[in-house]
Amino acid sequence: MPELEQLARDALAFVEAHKHLAPFIAFALAFGESLAVISLVVPATVVLVGLGPLIEAGGIGFLPVWAGAALGASLGDAVSYWVGHHYRERVRDFPILRNHPALLDRGMRFFHRWGVWGVFLGRFFGPLRAVVPLVAGMFAMPPLGFQLANVASAALWAFLLLAPGAAAMKALGW
Repeated sequence: MPELEQLARDALAFVEAHKHLAPFIAFALAFGESLAVISLVVPATVVLVGLGPLIEAGGIGFLPVWAGAALGASLGDAVSYWVGHHYRERVRDFPILRNHPALLDRGMRFFHRWGVWGVFLGRFFGPLRAVVPLVAGMFAMPPLGFQLANVASAALWAFLLLAPGAAAMKALGW
């Protein structure tokens, strides 16, 4: 875990030194965090939470960083949906899922129970975020319903990660 903490610190230091890249960095982090299975190894949530205070303290515009994170998250889930839709049951043979079948089974149960709401809610639950869009694609969820839940949850998720830190810095006058 110390390696992830150091990686998060390094990423935040990079953003602080290259403020003009903050929306693109937020996009890349959120994309990795939302991409099926990859999100298990990308420590993006910690970095995105840390970006909140940097936005206000560093004079970085909130809206572009939020938009970058929301777009990255929704694109990551869209790619995951497509992979699930394209490969269907063969996703079980993907190396990381073959080694962690319980994760996919948990995502399937969650999706079956909640449907379109599962896509929305799954974004807010760490390990489920890695598989629910994949499962939605596997079960051929209608694309419009998926994208509505995907985009809405990505926008809210990005806001909830970034806004508290930015608001706290503003309230403190930093």
